Amino acid sequence: MFMSDLLERGVLLFNSGQYYEAHEVWEDLWRPTTGPLKTCYQGLIQAAVGMHHLFDLNEVGAASQLQKSIRNLEAGGAAAGDLDIAGFIEQLRGILLEMHSGVALSPRISRLR
Repeated sequence: MFMSDLLERGVLLFNSGQYYEAHEVWEDLWRPTTGPLKTCYQGLIQAAVGMHHLFDLNEVGAASQLQKSIRNLEAGGAAAGDLDIAGFIEQLRGILLEMHSGVALSPRISRLR
């Protein structure tokens, strides 16, 4: 499977709420990657793990992973091509703010136009 296929498959899984599965696919993408793109992919993996924790009601684990995700996406997100990493980071920050409100939010990764 091509690297771009792994990225796209992970995005589709993540956007459909299959966070654990997205994390697994993105790990296959992350392993052979180097440089800023590796940091970006790590951030995507951490976002998926964070959302998985959130839906398993592990708010401590979710907050930790989402914070790490934001840091890595800020550091490597420019290498992500046509993914709207800035918009995704904004959604993740919103989730961190709303976690204690009981509102179930589901972020989505979109493409820049």
